[in-house]
Amino acid sequence: MASGGSKGSSARGGGWTERQNKQFECALAVYDRETPDRWHNIARYMGGSKSADEVRRHFEHLVHDVVQIEAGRVPFPRYYNYSAPPAAGGRPDDAATARSKYLKFQSSR
Repeated sequence: MASGGSKGSSARGGGWTERQNKQFECALAVYDRETPDRWHNIARYMGGSKSADEVRRHFEHLVHDVVQIEAGRVPFPRYYNYSAPPAAGGRPDDAATARSKYLKFQSSR
């Protein structure tokens, strides 16, 4: 998705570290869409590790990812709790099915 890199990615360039993503999230909370020079302010908040153009593109990629998820184009991951047996003879994916139904219920509220 929007991270585009691993923890060890370089600060400059295409990759975003976990720390940079967290800084980016915080900067988005500080500088909303009404802020003049938003992308320059966010780049400055990032400590100079990213340019205004890089943070704008990262945001656009994030928005694209969210649209894909909300449109149902990204499948739910299949989780399995290896520390506990399936409930009452159920299949391992019963928990994922229940979680999916719960999330659909929550989003329809």
